[in-house]
Amino acid sequence: MTTVPARHPDRPHHVPAVVGGFAAMLGVHSPDSKQWQHLGEGLLVGDAAMDRLVDWMVATGSKQMRPLFDRALTDGIAAVPQAPDELREFFTAVETVPAWVDHDKLVRGAKVLLTGGSDGMYIARDVAMLGGYQFSGFNKTLLRTGALEKGSNQRWAETMQWAMDVLSEDGLSPLGLGYQSTIRVRLIHAFVRRHVAAMPDWRTEDWGLPINQTDMAATLVGAFIAPAIGGMGLGLLLTPAETDAVAHLVRYVGWLLGVEEQWLPHSFRDGVRVLVHTLSALADPDESTRQLAVPMSRDPLSWNYDRLPTIRRRLAYAQHLSVTGTFLGRHTMRALGLPTAIVPWYPAIRIPVNVARSVTRLLPGGLDRAATRGAREQDRFMSTLVSAGPTVGAAAARLTHAA
Repeated sequence: MTTVPARHPDRPHHVPAVVGGFAAMLGVHSPDSKQWQHLGEGLLVGDAAMDRLVDWMVATGSKQMRPLFDRALTDGIAAVPQAPDELREFFTAVETVPAWVDHDKLVRGAKVLLTGGSDGMYIARDVAMLGGYQFSGFNKTLLRTGALEKGSNQRWAETMQWAMDVLSEDGLSPLGLGYQSTIRVRLIHAFVRRHVAAMPDWRTEDWGLPINQTDMAATLVGAFIAPAIGGMGLGLLLTPAETDAVAHLVRYVGWLLGVEEQWLPHSFRDGVRVLVHTLSALADPDESTRQLAVPMSRDPLSWNYDRLPTIRRRLAYAQHLSVTGTFLGRHTMRALGLPTAIVPWYPAIRIPVNVARSVTRLLPGGLDRAATRGAREQDRFMSTLVSAGPTVGAAAARLTHAA
């Protein structure tokens, strides 16, 4: 039996210079042979607990079981006395908060990530998600779930809504908004994995499982660790205690999402290790890279602006390319099919602003004020992207109803 799909490269690939340089400062090295083998093997591993539950839901009848799932998700399994054993087993497990979770660290980690405001969102969009299209293995699944038809703007808005739910006040408390959104994303992942893997043109021996452990680990650190690194690159100064809190939040979110222990960071440095290792294993662009990246780069040209829309759209297009080019570099920009002659004007403008804001965070109540300001900025940016608030998981929800 194949233990490593063909998409896993023979040796680590190039990673963006900004990430590589930051990793070097922390003493993070390329994966050793054992770690490299695990990255390849993870391409064939799904989410056993949720996959079992979805198989049972489909066999029993998704239309009948989904309302029970939704009620257990929003109200808790205790509120579903008639819940079948399969549903009770899953929710009893995810509702039992691991002993290692520190609630105060979760709250602090969320506030730290919120302080990045719109700049944090720009890093998540322009660097993590747009740069992620060079991972052609990801794209194989995306294209089979209608990513081109739906459009990158809506997909990004849904992804960002999940992150905002996670960072919301008490979002990761039992039955909190972030908890609910994360379990809902986990359910959608399992339906997508089941649906795409059953397609006649899906080649497991070449591509592994759709939405596998290695891909999920990359998505997890790309959603939270990469924006933190990028925020520091834009002048956001974080203390060791703050980066530790961010890593703790990422660890718990990953646990809820069904990511295995070996990919859950124990520290911020460990999160950077997971980011660098997955980047070096997954960065393998193909024709789908440009097919997905170029339209997303042009999304700002259709965003919602009440005043001077033409000028502001063109400015936003240039601004977001400036962020992408600064952090990903010419090599990756070329692979994405994007302009390589990029002037880092937007980072140059924002660095002094963010440094000054970081200093004010040292004042009493500074972190709370910075988080509130950042949340407002993110809300405004979301209203620029879409006219109505996106629903987490809507992009693939049809698969749960069709099953």
